[in-house]
Amino acid sequence: MNINVELVQHLIKEQFPEWSHLKIKPVKKSGHDNRTFHLGENMSVRMPSAEGYAPQVEKEHRWLPFLSKHLSLPISIPLAKGKPNKDYPYAWSIYKWLEGETVTRENIVDLKQFAKDLGRFLVELQSIDAKEGPIAGGHNFYRGGDLAVYDEESRKAIENNKEIFNEHLLNEIWQLSLDSKWTKEPVWLHGDVAPGNILVKDGKLCAIIDFGVLGVGDPSCDAAMAWTFFDDSSREIFKRALKMDEETWNRARGWALWKALITYDDKKDSNQTIAEESCRIIKIIIDEYKS
Repeated sequence: MNINVELVQHLIKEQFPEWSHLKIKPVKKSGHDNRTFHLGENMSVRMPSAEGYAPQVEKEHRWLPFLSKHLSLPISIPLAKGKPNKDYPYAWSIYKWLEGETVTRENIVDLKQFAKDLGRFLVELQSIDAKEGPIAGGHNFYRGGDLAVYDEESRKAIENNKEIFNEHLLNEIWQLSLDSKWTKEPVWLHGDVAPGNILVKDGKLCAIIDFGVLGVGDPSCDAAMAWTFFDDSSREIFKRALKMDEETWNRARGWALWKALITYDDKKDSNQTIAEESCRIIKIIIDEYKS
């Protein structure tokens, strides 16, 4: 499906004519699940890229206004919901635009403070009443659910790359992540805590966006950035800020390992840049585990 400026212009003109005079242009970096466009200076349009991501729209409209009232940092807030039509088959959203730039290691003033601030935000999210929240499952690709869902593909990726990585050690790390379960009440989780969904301003954390795989369950998946982004000292600060016990930390490591393994296995022959980054993460996971 070709989701482009022309399609968005048509949908806005048809369903929200009061905004049809506003300029529409693609954002610098759009995500995989959704295509995102600027709508004027203060709004954005978010379009699911495939049927599997369409249910995220209803969930975000139901829960993000509720969650935002309990969080100290700005998060994505839907302003209006578009309807499917003959040109586009899914519901879609108009959001308030949040100022900030996508986080990188280079645009943070203090990595340790950033680790502390991000950890605090996630603890804050986990503390919100989750009794009626959407239990982790297929709707959010099992983020917050049982990591064993990805057991087969993880072990296959380990087997496929045993000439590159220590097969025995990776299986040991992976099995450790499966050996414990979340036994407390389900808590809120973002589901995709990654640099592309984190905004900074003046070198400091300023907003969290893209809650498409939001759910309630085991919060360990939200700590995977410990291995994909932080260095040794800031990783330890992040862990302390999250107040995670060792079993939950082991599952968090498993989430990071799963994603790095399947990405490396998929991209090693087609995208050297992505494969090298996944390889780097796997080595960091191994080193941290051994230490």
